[in-house]
Amino acid sequence: MNNSILNTIIRKPAVLILEDGAVFRGRAFGAVGEAGGEVVFNTSMTGYQEVLTDPSYYGQIVTMTYPLIGNYGVNEEDVESSKIQVAGFIVKEISQIPSNWRSTRSLEEWMLSQHIVGLCGVDTRALVRKLRTYGVMRGVISTEDGTEADIHAKIDAVPSMIGADLVRSVTTNESYRWKDRLHPTYHSKIFTKSANPLCVLAFDFGIKQNILRHLTERGCEVHVVPAYTDADEIRALQPDGIFLSNGPGDPEPVTYAIHTIQQLLGSYPIFGICLGHQVLGLALGGTTYKLKFGHRGANQPVKHLKSGKIDITSQNHGFCVDMESIRDKKVEVTHINLNDNTVEGLESRELRCFSVQYHPEASPGPYDAAHHFDRFVRMMTGDKDE
Repeated sequence: MNNSILNTIIRKPAVLILEDGAVFRGRAFGAVGEAGGEVVFNTSMTGYQEVLTDPSYYGQIVTMTYPLIGNYGVNEEDVESSKIQVAGFIVKEISQIPSNWRSTRSLEEWMLSQHIVGLCGVDTRALVRKLRTYGVMRGVISTEDGTEADIHAKIDAVPSMIGADLVRSVTTNESYRWKDRLHPTYHSKIFTKSANPLCVLAFDFGIKQNILRHLTERGCEVHVVPAYTDADEIRALQPDGIFLSNGPGDPEPVTYAIHTIQQLLGSYPIFGICLGHQVLGLALGGTTYKLKFGHRGANQPVKHLKSGKIDITSQNHGFCVDMESIRDKKVEVTHINLNDNTVEGLESRELRCFSVQYHPEASPGPYDAAHHFDRFVRMMTGDKDE
């Protein structure tokens, strides 16, 4: 289906209904049908392809706050996993004329090919204001004929994020070696690299591919393992370091990974991002809690407490570590979010571990925080940490 055909389509009416009964009417794009999930919003102006393929969005309906989405189409390179991961997609206006030299097809063609339901023509400002005021909530997008009562009744079948182990739905079933490096268009810079290859075992809780590219770019031999890999299997592989990836949903039900990390603490350098940060916090004896509407976007300001340096960061999470629950004095907060003072980083130098809640690999987003990968390499090589 080409763009000229798409432009002549009279779009079918579609609706989003939230669990509190709120109704948002619009038009269908992408696949037709129904999609249920937790309705969240992302404030990025670009990067919709990376957002759609980020496994951390599994089970969620993503609303983009930027009003025009799809203007540069999609390509085969700017993906974070092998498929679209979101349950549904909501935009104010969908562009039908992609214009970019790297584009291979339109956003709508891509969504159609993967059977992803979209909703456009919605007042996304009103929707986001509601989610900010009352918190994110479950909802259903429907392009089907039926009463609002019929659609609303289906919301109860949408699982709550709290208590749901979504990691098992996105983790790899088999270990594999990752070899791709960063795309040549990445800003040229000198990375911290080891003279000899470093073996990194990356726990896949829903890992983004650009994280793997950053590790490989720095001379690491990256072996991705399933989230449920146990401590004995890890020790047998004799890694130089362990990476804990991002992923979807509530971290507390991921008890198998928490238990494994507890057994490995102090034995290897450990670096965690996003859900990996939360898993590390839980392994250190802490607890987590759900944020009202989370942090999702490419413009979140984070402060490094020791230096006072501010990074603008890419984020995607709905849960947070409660540092007050961690009684171990060897563990300290390293970063906070300047919008709401929530915890954005922790470390224990004695246990050789650190983590950040945000995404230093960006994709989409700024590169301010990419230095964390360099720090991980220094930890593994025994070089002085900054």
